[in-house]
Amino acid sequence: MDFRTLQYFVTVAEELNFTRAAEKLQMSQPPLSNSIKQLEDDLGVQLFIRGKRRLTLTEAGELLLRRSRQILELSDKTRQDLESLGNELTGQISIGMVEGRAPLYVAEWIREFSHEYPQVQYDLQNSDGDHILSLLSRGLIDIAVIARPYDHEHLEGITVGREPWAAIMPVSHPLAKEPGSTIPLRKLSGVPLLVPTRASRQTAIQRWFASVGCEPHIIGSLSNYIDAAALAANNTAICIFPMTWHNQLAGVASKVIVNPAKYAEYVLVWNLDTPPRGAALTFVNFVRDYLKDAKHSENDIPVPESADLL
Repeated sequence: MDFRTLQYFVTVAEELNFTRAAEKLQMSQPPLSNSIKQLEDDLGVQLFIRGKRRLTLTEAGELLLRRSRQILELSDKTRQDLESLGNELTGQISIGMVEGRAPLYVAEWIREFSHEYPQVQYDLQNSDGDHILSLLSRGLIDIAVIARPYDHEHLEGITVGREPWAAIMPVSHPLAKEPGSTIPLRKLSGVPLLVPTRASRQTAIQRWFASVGCEPHIIGSLSNYIDAAALAANNTAICIFPMTWHNQLAGVASKVIVNPAKYAEYVLVWNLDTPPRGAALTFVNFVRDYLKDAKHSENDIPVPESADLL
């Protein structure tokens, strides 16, 4: 089972038709059919149920399709990493990002890094923290920008920024009409709330409310900041999220939560067992120096002095 055979298999599995797959691979059908039959013989399993007009993947075929895609993706990434070890820095850096300010930080770094290394390309993936960490642990991305907490036993990281936790609500909400840019946590007790999906975040929010003798009325969770703002704008619920932007969507107001105030902290992380190499390592070192030189990021939002990490 080599990479070429796996590519043949993936193409057939996606097309579910030998003729179309052969056309896509720019080869004749008999050698392709023979390669798939040889693959089944080598593995000792049936990968396709062969109907009169189309193929159907077996359970073993479904499993091999998932694994083959991962193997081929990792193979491409390894080739790019090796290319980046040449004299001129080239190749591709794969960066995972959570919602919030992470994409803004990454955009700032790439803009500055590209001045020095214009040949480097980027593969950017945006998702919730658990999925991003899964990609990192499987070696499918080089580095990631996530929010604390993270696994210090398997990951190393550097702090890159922080932002206050805020209540996002429609401008028509009575709490939005109250004077001031902050809101005491206690005032959110009993109000329908939407919170981040990450389990550790929900536990931390429960403890946050308990610290003032209250309990949050959480009606749901979501991982996308834009979705949170959109739901808040439609008066679905008040969303407790890091502030991210000073100016929200039209019709939405944000107030920093205080008494007690909390902040989210972003970190750039990588695997301890398989640390960044080539272009990715150069990028990490660049970010480290960039953060030392810059007094503050252009994308930072002021955090109350009394705030603690959530």
